[in-house]
Amino acid sequence: MTRIGFTLIGGRTWVGGLNYQVNLIQSIVKYEHSRIQPVLFMGINVSPDILARFSNIHGLIIVQSDVFNQDKKLPRLLKALVWGIDQSAADLFAQHEIDVVFESADFYGWRFPFKAIAWIPDLQHRRLRHLFNFPAYWKREIGFRVQIASSRHIMLSSEDARSDFLKFYSVPSEKIHVVKFAVPVELVNIRPKDVADEYGLPEHFFYMPNQFWRHKNHECVVQALNILRRDGKEVVVAVSGNQNDHRDKTYFPKIKAMVDAYGLESYFRVLGVIPYQHVQALMQASMAIINPSRFEGWSTTVEEAKSLGVRMILSDLKVHQEQAEDDAIYFAPDDADQLAHLLINFPPLSDQQKVAFRHIALSHADVRFAAFARVFTDMVTDSVNIEN
Repeated sequence: MTRIGFTLIGGRTWVGGLNYQVNLIQSIVKYEHSRIQPVLFMGINVSPDILARFSNIHGLIIVQSDVFNQDKKLPRLLKALVWGIDQSAADLFAQHEIDVVFESADFYGWRFPFKAIAWIPDLQHRRLRHLFNFPAYWKREIGFRVQIASSRHIMLSSEDARSDFLKFYSVPSEKIHVVKFAVPVELVNIRPKDVADEYGLPEHFFYMPNQFWRHKNHECVVQALNILRRDGKEVVVAVSGNQNDHRDKTYFPKIKAMVDAYGLESYFRVLGVIPYQHVQALMQASMAIINPSRFEGWSTTVEEAKSLGVRMILSDLKVHQEQAEDDAIYFAPDDADQLAHLLINFPPLSDQQKVAFRHIALSHADVRFAAFARVFTDMVTDSVNIEN
C-alpha cells in the first residue's frame, strides 16, 4: 500500500483549502483505503477545531510535530531553497515510511528524496494579473517555477487549468494530472425554509455564498439589482462569506457603499459568515445560486449546488461550463443587464420539484465523489511508478 503524506492546507485564512483537504481525505478513506494510506502531518499548536475535523476521519493517520508549527514554515522553506532540501520534514516523512508527498503552497527542495505531487489550484495570478501586486505575483510564480524545475508531478483541478498551464510552462505531459474534485453531501436534519426564515428571507430569493474577494464580482449582482429596482422590480439576493480580501481590504467596503448608495439594503442581504449547515440549507431554499466570478479553478459553490440539485446562474467562464455543462444558465460577468433579465424571469420551483431534483442529484454526487478518490489514487500510484 502506498503511503501519502499531507500537511495542512488552508485554515482560517483559506477555508476553501481546508474544506478541500477534508473532502479529499474523506474520499480516499471511503473508497480507496485498500490502495493508499493518507498520513496527515501538522504542528503541535494547531487549533482544536481544525484538529477535531481531521480526528473524526476514521482511517486517517495524524502525526503532530513541532516541525510543522506555523512559525517554522518560513525557516524550513528558506533551507529548502538554499540547501535544496527541507531536512527536518524529510526526516519525519522517512520516520513514518512515506512514499509520496502532497506539496501544496509549500516546497521541500530540489534534493528532496521523496516523490512529490504539487497541487496548483489555479493560475489566477496569470489570468488576472492586475489583482496581484508585485510581491504577491512573484511569490506565486517563483513557487510554481521551482516546483516545475524540481520535476514535481503537477496536479490541476480542471482541463481549463491544464490548457492554461501548458501555455505558460513546459512540463512533460505524463507529469500533468487533472483531478476534478467533488464534495460529499450529508443532508442535515434541518428544514431549508426554517433557516431562510431565521435570516428573514422571502419565499423567493437567490443565494450567493462566495467570499468577498475582488474576483468574485459581487458588483455585477449589485448593479443588476439596481437596474431592476429602477424599473420597479424587486429581487432579493442573499450573500454570505468572509468579508476580508487580503489582497484588497477596500473591496467589501466598496460593495457596501454601492449597496447603500443605490438603496439596496433590502435586496442585497449581507449575512456574514454563517455555519456550513446553513449554507447548505439556504442553497436548497433558494431559487438558484449565483456565481458571477471572473475566475475559478474549480468552484466549490458549483460543486455543492450540483450535488444538492440546486439550479445555477453562472458567469460564462470556460471552467464553469466544463464543471456545470448544461445544468446552468450562463451570463457575461460584465453584463449586469443580462443578469438582471435572468433574475427577474427565473421561474420558481415547487417544493416537490426541488425534492425530486435533489434525489437525482445526490445519487450522481456519490458517483463523482468515488471518481474523485479513484482518479487521485491513480495519480498517486502512477507518480510512484514513473521514473523522474
